[in-house]
Amino acid sequence: MDWIRLISSATQVERENEPSEWEIYPISDFEKDYKSIISSAAFRRLQDKTQVFPLDKSDFVRTRLTHSVEVSTIARQLGLMVTSNTTEYVPREFKPYDPEKDSEPDKLLKVEPSVISEILSCAGLLHDLGNPPFGHFGEVVIRDWFAEEFEKDSFSYKGELIKNILTERMKKDLCNFEGNAQALRILSKIKHNPMGYDMNLTYSAINTLIKYPTNSLQIDDKSADVKFHKVGYFLSEEELFDTVCKSTGTKTEDNQYSRHPLTFLMEAADDIAYSTADLEDALKKGMFTVDEFITYFDSECAKINDTSKRNKSNDLIADLKKRLSEIETRDKENELIAFQKWSEYARKWFMYCVIYSFSKNYKRIMQGTYKDDLFASGFHQYSIKILKGTMAKFAFNLPEILKLELAAKKIISSLLKDFVYAVIHWEDEDESYKLNKAQKKLVNIISENYKNDYKHSRTADYRMNLYLRFLMVTDYISGMTDSFAKNLYRELNGID
Repeated sequence: MDWIRLISSATQVERENEPSEWEIYPISDFEKDYKSIISSAAFRRLQDKTQVFPLDKSDFVRTRLTHSVEVSTIARQLGLMVTSNTTEYVPREFKPYDPEKDSEPDKLLKVEPSVISEILSCAGLLHDLGNPPFGHFGEVVIRDWFAEEFEKDSFSYKGELIKNILTERMKKDLCNFEGNAQALRILSKIKHNPMGYDMNLTYSAINTLIKYPTNSLQIDDKSADVKFHKVGYFLSEEELFDTVCKSTGTKTEDNQYSRHPLTFLMEAADDIAYSTADLEDALKKGMFTVDEFITYFDSECAKINDTSKRNKSNDLIADLKKRLSEIETRDKENELIAFQKWSEYARKWFMYCVIYSFSKNYKRIMQGTYKDDLFASGFHQYSIKILKGTMAKFAFNLPEILKLELAAKKIISSLLKDFVYAVIHWEDEDESYKLNKAQKKLVNIISENYKNDYKHSRTADYRMNLYLRFLMVTDYISGMTDSFAKNLYRELNGID
């Protein structure tokens, strides 16, 4: 891979020409991406989508929108760090031209630091764009619903079981529904309405977003290569995915796909943001105390066999202990402030480790042979795992969270049942199979833009069309905010 192609500014639809007068104030294609994302309805809806705590009434805890802004900020800073670090591992492409050391300036290899940061800023904003209501639990509900439904005799199309109609790839797409793949699907919509206001982003921003260049038949969550752990694109977006990868050079000569190098940094920014910020929210909500956290951290540190890494983790928690010891009055508010300052301290160390790892493993990353995340083998490899484990220890199994997740399951499952069954024969009726009145009303409720997307995508293959109608429903439901989904569920079920 080379950066000339990796920072491709190509788009699905040619962008409008700007007034010639604007040439004296140039704005990069990637800054235009950023503005387009911020202005989009899909991004704005993240303000009412769960980060960790479904249907939470507190205005303190993060939403998907605030989380995405944090990830974007960290990703942007990582971009600046990787292009300007002074280590021996700094990539040649990011070093300034030195006339005494460089016989000739190979301008084709030069990469402007601002470009890297701009692309990463965009990817950070986009990374959760495809997540359904109620956080990652919403993804699980969609997957499980389809898996269960495929086994029912009632789930049929014109008298034939749907599980026998759809291809294995189509079924696996639905049974492995993934927000990452859904985000790419959202970004593909511009091709259906070039004159519309959907996001028309550069292929570099889109490719950086694709954490898993893998289809649903290839996924293996046990694989040593992280790119195979989840679905990165659905069958419906395979053509766009291939086009993007060809344009950026992440499609290899043997027709395999590599991660975009900046994807590693975007993924690390996401890990850093949620591993620290989610803890702040949980602490604020009283799911554990600072002392309980320290006890847990110490106990997990003791299990680390690597002495140098155990020492680094001990150093990290020692900083929190020191901050707490300096508090004059140990009340909850002061403890929270100390914890928030320590979280920022931890974030900086994690960022340091990520940049060191990226620079050290740069050659393998550019060759497409690096298989781990950027925390693997680093100083704080275990520290970030402990932080992630803290939520599982203190938060995820509390009755408060479990009740909210059960409510979310009931809402999404009910909506899926209503709308999926309503669209099975929609636009494909005959004398024997017609929509009843209730089904027609349900179809009418689905937003016109989703129905128009389907109509533009229709093929001559009835199996593909059935699959696309199911995706139309998942588009509609995954695009809902938590509040919209809850209110629609109540209205459809006659609940005041």
